[in-house]
Amino acid sequence: MASTAPAGRSPEVSGLLVDRIRHRLVSTAGSSDDPALASIVRDEAAVLADDVVLAELRREVAAELAGAGPLEHLLEMPGVTDVLVNGPSEVWLDRGFGIERAAVTFPDDAAVRRLAQRLAGGAGRRLDDASPFVDATLPDGTRLHAVLPPITAHPTISLRVLQRRRFTLAQLAPPDLAELLATVVAARLAVLVSGGTGSGKTTLLGAMLATVKPEERLVVIEDAAELEIDHAHIVRLATRAPNVEGQGAIGLRELVRQALRMRPDRLIVGEFRGAEMAELLVALNTGHEGGAATVHANTASDVPTRLVALGALAGLGRAAVISQVVGAIDVIIHLRRDGGLRRIDEIAVVQAGGADLTVTAAWSASRGQLPGAADLSRRFRDRGVGVPELIR
Repeated sequence: MASTAPAGRSPEVSGLLVDRIRHRLVSTAGSSDDPALASIVRDEAAVLADDVVLAELRREVAAELAGAGPLEHLLEMPGVTDVLVNGPSEVWLDRGFGIERAAVTFPDDAAVRRLAQRLAGGAGRRLDDASPFVDATLPDGTRLHAVLPPITAHPTISLRVLQRRRFTLAQLAPPDLAELLATVVAARLAVLVSGGTGSGKTTLLGAMLATVKPEERLVVIEDAAELEIDHAHIVRLATRAPNVEGQGAIGLRELVRQALRMRPDRLIVGEFRGAEMAELLVALNTGHEGGAATVHANTASDVPTRLVALGALAGLGRAAVISQVVGAIDVIIHLRRDGGLRRIDEIAVVQAGGADLTVTAAWSASRGQLPGAADLSRRFRDRGVGVPELIR
């Protein structure tokens, strides 16, 4: 497997140089961003006279001391969504076409552990034998999850890269489907975007919210700032993890309560994942139309079961969840990922079915218009919005 060290220098020499430079920085209270780094690199690598090699070494040292080490160039590759380390000799990445092996290795488990601990420390989190796993957000927005032995055989690192590219509906869907999605937003119907991990839920939701009128105020609540929305009036709230003493945590549930006092025209929750669902459902039932969230689910018809399970975390019984959801959620948009292809698979309406919830498909990628189209069309007309051609 190819080495990550620059040509003309072995990984062992590179490692020794990094260790010496790290020692110099610590002993002089310097930092990897200090202009003196270039001078220190040149002093320690005096035998390397080539300016190109020295510049490469400086970048490598900066990555080792402040960046993601040998993973840095993987994170910078166009289209990368995930970088996964299963051990020192097993590194994978996802560029949108499925997981593939990367030509990157670490010297040993200790090197992976050091990188994981440094990344966790940079996010203000603890990772050691007493706390052998961490879920955190790095300063640049990258999501970090790391686990240390004995929870796993080797130190593992999972990095989810925050995509800063903004898409339009025209880029994500054909014209007739994009018109339908924009009409859902214009009608101020409450939307859940469902799908599996990496199916494109936040990307689609961001594109849909970009069609909201510029005079409307969006309050967006997330664990990490993942939603990219091209809109003039956005207020963002982000959760805060506890500090090393276990204090100071601020969760989604508290942020939803605070958001209700901020005069939102639309409340957006990055992902339904726990008890915060109760507050948002109440808000959507009391005049806050046009809200939106994402939720993990295998199919659109699985969403009610998922919501009941999340409601239980808030102390709500099944009947209470169902009564709240019927009045709060109008439309479910389900996404599917098949290999490297992400697509909108189904659009469905939420209906009351006696003492239960039913999800009736209005359109699907494989079958076109379906029975739920009549109900969705009625909801559009009730809001004074024209019915899109796709479901007429």
